[in-house]
Amino acid sequence: MRQHRVRTVRRLARAAVAASAAAAALTFGFSAPSQAADPSLREVAEPTGRFIGTAVNDGLLSNGTYSDIVSTEFDSVTAENAMKWEAVEPQRGQFNWAGGDRLVQFAQANDQLVYGHTLVWHSQMPGWLQNGSFSNSELRTIVTDHVTTQVGRYKGKVQRWDVVNEAFNEDGSLRQSKFYQQLGASYIADSFRAARAADPDAKLFINDYNTETANAKSDGLYRLVRDLKAQGVPIDGVGFQNHLIVGQVNGQAIRQNLQRFADLGLEVAVTELDIRMRMPSDSSKLQQQARDYRAVADACLAVSRCSGITVWGVSDRDSWVPDVFDGEGAACPWDENYRPKPAYDALRDAFVAAGGDPGDPDDPDNPGDPDPPTGDCSAAFTVSNRWDTGSVVSVTIRTGQALNGWRAQFDLPAGVNLANGWNGAFSQSGRTVTVSNAAYNGTVPAGGTISFGFQTSGGAAQDGTRVSLGGQECAAG
Repeated sequence: MRQHRVRTVRRLARAAVAASAAAAALTFGFSAPSQAADPSLREVAEPTGRFIGTAVNDGLLSNGTYSDIVSTEFDSVTAENAMKWEAVEPQRGQFNWAGGDRLVQFAQANDQLVYGHTLVWHSQMPGWLQNGSFSNSELRTIVTDHVTTQVGRYKGKVQRWDVVNEAFNEDGSLRQSKFYQQLGASYIADSFRAARAADPDAKLFINDYNTETANAKSDGLYRLVRDLKAQGVPIDGVGFQNHLIVGQVNGQAIRQNLQRFADLGLEVAVTELDIRMRMPSDSSKLQQQARDYRAVADACLAVSRCSGITVWGVSDRDSWVPDVFDGEGAACPWDENYRPKPAYDALRDAFVAAGGDPGDPDDPDNPGDPDPPTGDCSAAFTVSNRWDTGSVVSVTIRTGQALNGWRAQFDLPAGVNLANGWNGAFSQSGRTVTVSNAAYNGTVPAGGTISFGFQTSGGAAQDGTRVSLGGQECAAG
């Protein structure tokens, strides 16, 4: 019953978001978003067992529209800057907890997880540390004391920590940071051990960028975490930032890379997702951006050890991207006027396709069964063209029951991979391909048909492959 009440309260809260945004529209001169009727991101993420989070700008929590979106759409929050070393310990041994405490209190008030970011990083260090001259033993003590004090401050209140951030160069070697130059690679293991001692229950991550696919940098990261595990260092997970570019996202490569780290017995997470574009934006770029967001979300959802996704900021208005990448922007799921973009819908659709439609238990017409009954169904799986290294397939499914959204699954032969598809949103995990409806073909009448197609690589699919719809195997036909 608690979940029923929470979901009802969240729906009421989403109505409040719309009202708040309407008020903001009067102030800023833009149209208010119209998103109150649909389940929030956190509602569709909950049934999948994943979190959906955002980086929080401490200075914006007093903005009602901003804070309402953060509280109703996300079940995890990361401090964008308020927990970094320069903010927390501006003078040696003198700590400023104001920003971190605000975030934790906000999260507790809104039933949210807290992702701590970040403890040891070469950037955004306070001047006394950046410019100070210390012996090796003194620097080691400084690092251990800082980690111990900060993690201890939030023991039981922060569920995950980025213990070490951006430790690698692009070639896979360790970055020549102040810590590495004086302490060598041991500073990494020491930081994790200090964090574990300060809070045995918090999950401890290493986090980096440009590591979302297999490359020299992610290979170096892989070797490090494999060795840390072998040495008994208390590392629980790896964070992949995913600061990406529209049109340059390879979802399958991201999934495969997540899986290889997960196979080490580690939790993996998408920690800082944004997908920027060359400005100005237009409808074509926004649609491609939505497909790219969907590809990243599908990759995480296809890996059982991928615990969640954090987007790096709510609105394009507040994004870090334009200040760092000249001529680029529009990287977030909400636009500069706090209106949800196609990327927002793509994230929701990914969670729903993974079984994350919570419905509304108080609404008999939408009880929230992630795989609603489909009645009798039949499926024709036809290889219309084949060659040594691939094939083209068409699939037609006839459903005995009217559908408002659908999800089909089937297996490809070993070694055969999905290359691309049409008339649906596609993802592959191992041999299993999942296809969910596109925005334009989710509604199907009783006795109606669903049609989609795709191309394979690495080999050909097989005629007559069995297809399931909503978890129910369809008859051949």
